[in-house]
Amino acid sequence: MRGALGGPRVLLRRLREVMAEPVHAQEKLDRIVIQIAANMVAEVCSVYVMRADGVLELYATEGLKREAVHLTAMRADEGLVGLIAREAEPLALSDAQSHPAFSYRPETGEEIYHAFLGVPILRAGNTLGVLVVQNRAHRLYSEEEIEALQTTAMVLAELIASGELQAIATPGADIAIRRPLHQRGVCLADGVGLGHVVLHEPRVVVKNLIAEDVQREVQRLEDAIAAMRAAIDKLIERGDVAHHGEHRDVLETVRMFANDQGWLRRIREAVLTGLTAEAAVERVQSDTRARLLRQTDPYLRERLHDLDDLANRLLHTLAGTDFATSREGLPENAILVARSMGPAALLDYDRAHLRGVILEEGGPTSHIAIVARALGIPAVGEVENITSLVEQGDAIIVDGGAGEVQIRPAPDVEAAYAEKARLRARRQEQYRSLRDLPSRTRDGVAIDLNINAGLLVDMPHLAETNAAGVGLFRTEIQFMVAQRLPTTGEQLALYASVLEAAQGRPVTFRTLDIGGDKVLPYMKQVEEENPALGWRAIRIGLDRPGLLRSQVRALLRAGAGHHLRIMFPMVATVEEFEMAKAIVAREEAHLARHGHPPPASLSLGVMVEVPSLLFHIDEVARKVDFMSVGSNDLMQFLFAADRENRQVAARFDPLCRPALRALKVVAERADALGCPVTVCGEIGGRPLEAMALIGLGYRRLSMSPSAVGPVKAMLLKLDAGAITAEMERLLAGDGDLSLRKALLRFAEAHDIPL
Repeated sequence: MRGALGGPRVLLRRLREVMAEPVHAQEKLDRIVIQIAANMVAEVCSVYVMRADGVLELYATEGLKREAVHLTAMRADEGLVGLIAREAEPLALSDAQSHPAFSYRPETGEEIYHAFLGVPILRAGNTLGVLVVQNRAHRLYSEEEIEALQTTAMVLAELIASGELQAIATPGADIAIRRPLHQRGVCLADGVGLGHVVLHEPRVVVKNLIAEDVQREVQRLEDAIAAMRAAIDKLIERGDVAHHGEHRDVLETVRMFANDQGWLRRIREAVLTGLTAEAAVERVQSDTRARLLRQTDPYLRERLHDLDDLANRLLHTLAGTDFATSREGLPENAILVARSMGPAALLDYDRAHLRGVILEEGGPTSHIAIVARALGIPAVGEVENITSLVEQGDAIIVDGGAGEVQIRPAPDVEAAYAEKARLRARRQEQYRSLRDLPSRTRDGVAIDLNINAGLLVDMPHLAETNAAGVGLFRTEIQFMVAQRLPTTGEQLALYASVLEAAQGRPVTFRTLDIGGDKVLPYMKQVEEENPALGWRAIRIGLDRPGLLRSQVRALLRAGAGHHLRIMFPMVATVEEFEMAKAIVAREEAHLARHGHPPPASLSLGVMVEVPSLLFHIDEVARKVDFMSVGSNDLMQFLFAADRENRQVAARFDPLCRPALRALKVVAERADALGCPVTVCGEIGGRPLEAMALIGLGYRRLSMSPSAVGPVKAMLLKLDAGAITAEMERLLAGDGDLSLRKALLRFAEAHDIPL
């Protein structure tokens, strides 16, 4: 190749001129391959573009037969071009025809060419096509030539991504870049949202690819690297990383990569080929992303996120923009797309324009899922690679109930989801019509329907649903969304506002349930082998009594004149409850000494979520004022299945005999001893499961606000006596371990809506 450094720069300048010409897309592409072939002293230059059906089609060539253009096509598992697209790696051969993947296409006339160099055309790690040069002679292509062709491919990636080539696509064979995509994830919050992509951490759009002054670009890159390193160091040293929802260990990993000489060397080399500093960062990261996306090792896949984060920081530094995302000016019908996001970040957005949330990470029990459900925003999590599959402003649909995402949907798909959204709205209107009906079964059994909450914005749902009260108020959410530990005064203000908003309806406050998967970024994280079974919830409160005393004091003061209910999570023994009760008594005495008015009444309860309580449930029921079954944790402990681990979380059904028998023990003993009991886990908010719980004897359920309508519609049609008899029969039998099918048959036979 002519001039390892001068050649690529000259070529890039010429390509920029061709790209700017107001000519037809095919003519533009034809001129581009002529320029590349001449610059690389190659007899052949060809561009293959990936179609929406996964086939690579020849779009332009210099040197092969012109009639092969738009005629030659191959699958991604076919030929050398398919191999490059599949592996996303360059391929240089001195004799292409001797390679086992070589596929002869007679219409191209390429049999006279031996040397072959092909590189993938990549954007954000996704393959858009393949760029190939060929020579008659048996020759070896140098590393500099491979690097130069990769740089040239980046220019072609921008041309393909612009959509300009769609005009020359064969009818019915659209190019892949704008193709509709259907992705699956897991349901975080029910609902359907149609709108346009808003990236939570928007990528810097690199518009200027070609450097005017290479040495100036090198200096810009070095200055940006130094500034980025300093900014990361400052964030870590400051210690208030909660502001960006980042944990210290994440930033430490990013800092390590920011000093990785191999990664930085590749960027510097890309600049020397004639790219701007921004384009060089994007090109190297696209190459890296393409390789790591094809790895099966979860550790290597996780490193992809770290490198994405680092590249994004460096691009923002080069562009002179703040890495922190602005929440202002959210467009209408916005669908937020992010790798991950904390609940505080979600609350920063204008919810009037927000129609949905899609995440690469985050499971159904994650903190952001809880907040999304509280806000009534459809959300889907664990959608692989979503941030690289979309562009800012893309049309997108999120179906929270099905855990599905439609990217750039076809008109018929969009129309179908719009109708689904309208049907859901009509169904919600029907549920609202049930609002003022007594919450009683057909045979007159009263069932208290409560809502779960954790934010002040949840409280209007009480009136909207006409729920009996708040069966679970998650106090830890205030701590999760704060930038520092909330003071006693700040806690007091929240609890007082919640009780005021409840307007006399009961509110059950759960004390801090932190630890395990709920790590507060401003508190030191304790490394544990099994965090779900470790130092969390009441265990932290009893070991750090100052934290629990501060919260109890705030609750008691906020409860002045109200009926106050306090519940302790993760209690494993009666003794733990007695210790917590003693702390409450001490704080009551403290407030009395200082003349603070007491609550009108005080009830203390426990969460039944540790299986040990099942074996001394009578002692517990005699000591407490009430109990609440935390079915999420109880089920994961009963079946030794981490609910955050997708490989095992679905291995058991909460409607199986062992789970239902355990729940029946709690209901029967609580009733026998006159201890009120509520189910406040996820199963209480699903109509079929709620029906089973009523059959077990539960008369108090707590759920997300959106679940109240469906559950109420179910129980109004339910005969409590009939389902009780059916549950007795099913639990006494054998056969299928899960009772789900049998319960579905019961509901269908009795015309019960689910």
